[in-house]
Amino acid sequence: MAALDTQNYTFTYKGRFGVIALGVGIVGIILTVIGAFSDAHTFFASWLTGFAFWTTLVLGALFFVMLQHATGAVWSVAVRRVPEALSMTLPVLLLCFIPLVLGLHDLFHWTHAEEVASDHLLQWKSPYLNSTFFIIRGVVFFAIWIGLAWMLNRYSLAQDADGNPAHTLSLRKLSAGGIFLFAFSITFAAFDWLMSLEPHWYSTIFGVYVFIGGFLASLAMLVLIFQWMKGKGILTGTVTTEHFHDFGRLMFAFTVFWAYIGGSQYYLIWYANIPEETVWFLTRWENGWKTVSMLLIIGHFIVPFITLIFYRLKRMDIVLKLIAALIVVMHFVDMFWLVMPTFSPEGVHVSWMHFTAVIGIGGLVLGLFWMRYTAHRAVPVLDPKLEDSIAHRV
Repeated sequence: MAALDTQNYTFTYKGRFGVIALGVGIVGIILTVIGAFSDAHTFFASWLTGFAFWTTLVLGALFFVMLQHATGAVWSVAVRRVPEALSMTLPVLLLCFIPLVLGLHDLFHWTHAEEVASDHLLQWKSPYLNSTFFIIRGVVFFAIWIGLAWMLNRYSLAQDADGNPAHTLSLRKLSAGGIFLFAFSITFAAFDWLMSLEPHWYSTIFGVYVFIGGFLASLAMLVLIFQWMKGKGILTGTVTTEHFHDFGRLMFAFTVFWAYIGGSQYYLIWYANIPEETVWFLTRWENGWKTVSMLLIIGHFIVPFITLIFYRLKRMDIVLKLIAALIVVMHFVDMFWLVMPTFSPEGVHVSWMHFTAVIGIGGLVLGLFWMRYTAHRAVPVLDPKLEDSIAHRV
């Protein structure tokens, strides 16, 4: 069990979670790679699903940090170091991008020269949808995200060292500008990695849909992490019921926002009834995919909405943990729903590689997160707003 010195918020013992998570991740990666030799197409589709799940979740943590700095939020100072550490796992996700590069031909039919030659629309989109530019964009996206995460962590840790309040202003300026870079990059990443699986289909709010789902899942993951640490006696009295209540309010708000964006995307396409737009949803409504679509509506919106709307339920640990876990699981189902109908339109196909891929990537992410988090102070001890954050009341 990890041990925290409550006087200066440093870890005197880091526990075995990080090592165990890394071990599970490595085993998951190995098993998934073994599966690639028997079914490469399923391997790449499964890897893309797991990669999209964890990348959007980690990017949600990065956005959370920038949002708190940009708005000058007080309540979140006590919880900020966890999403900071989670955002620093982006380099491992850059490595996980490599299998997608290797599987471009299996994943994206716009990489097939014969398909492009016979398709006027793909020819028109080829200046953007081509392998070289795709890879360059991916590297640029990660450079932006990793750069933002590194600078945010650098200023935050520097304030721990010297207590200079000027770092707070630097963090606010960086976050205010970084949010714009983040918005453009995650939008085009969603277009590249997910929407271009079916390049004849398009939606102008698809990037927002993917971002909101990832941010919501990130909030839920933060709740699970803090609840787990609470059970271990870590940050007791620092992260309180009031903080969990605020996490619950944010999850409620972005549950509604996710449903609003998803519903807007669907109803506008349904109302316009343009064939090249409706075919994407039609695929997800036939041959068993209707069940997955309904599961998303119920599990990703209706159940969290009905639960989190109540004040008292947001303040009950067991309820908040269950809803947070449900949201994380539903985010994986959402990524599965975005990816897999392209490769299995004839029916829902779940492979064991879907599970080993998401567990493998997740093990690496969580293991490196814990090592990063426990290597520094558990909270930003010299942030001038820390005491107000600990004393925060809803």
